[in-house]
Amino acid sequence: MTTADRGAPGTRRTTDRFFAEPLRDYVLQCLGQPVSLLQAGCLAPLRELGIAELAEGGFEISVTAVDADHPLARQVLQQTGSAYDHVITGDLRTVPVPQRGFDIVYCALLLERIEHVELVLDRLVSALKPGGLLLLRTGDRRCAAGLLDRLLPRPARKAIWSRLHPGVPGPFPAVYEKPVCDQGIASYTLMRGLVIAARGARLTLPGRPTAISSSVRITCTVISRLTGGRFDDGHDELLYVIRKPQDRFARVV
Repeated sequence: MTTADRGAPGTRRTTDRFFAEPLRDYVLQCLGQPVSLLQAGCLAPLRELGIAELAEGGFEISVTAVDADHPLARQVLQQTGSAYDHVITGDLRTVPVPQRGFDIVYCALLLERIEHVELVLDRLVSALKPGGLLLLRTGDRRCAAGLLDRLLPRPARKAIWSRLHPGVPGPFPAVYEKPVCDQGIASYTLMRGLVIAARGARLTLPGRPTAISSSVRITCTVISRLTGGRFDDGHDELLYVIRKPQDRFARVV
């Protein structure tokens, strides 16, 4: 059982309970049973799930991490590996992950940096037990920050990353395939018979802007205005709590 409440070093602490509350509710429904969680993507902090609080309350939660066999991912996992009970790396399209082996899948800050997004999501959903939860946190292709991330040259992205995420290896590739947006996620869940229980969006730039984050915000505002609001500057991440139905033949009306 992990008692760690860690994420990538230097990752900004969040008090957001968006994921912690549904996870807590799920754990309370499993009284007397161990709960297994798969974290797909190594960048987000486990602390935003409230696992440490649940562990202190006597709940048994095992955490497995899985990420692509990428040099930057390996560096992050070397720094944070002790936070997990198991660590898996490999091609996310084929890496061995037990089907129906996890109660919760937490996919965070992964989809925007990988290819074959729908195939990877299919594998993560197949790893969920019926009735399990997919907690999804991702960048947004259709926001100003996502567009800026794709357009900036690597040296500029590296400079911004090092200032906003000190001590964290990066930046990762900025891929942002077409499904990595609100419409794409909604379409995916509908086609797979999944249920979106909650959705949200947030801006993750520091509350007290540094010179670099102020520049990023100003640039995103300009992008939003130049595109007539088509690329929104009010958020840079999308959040979802998605439920896998107990009955695989269930249909969402």
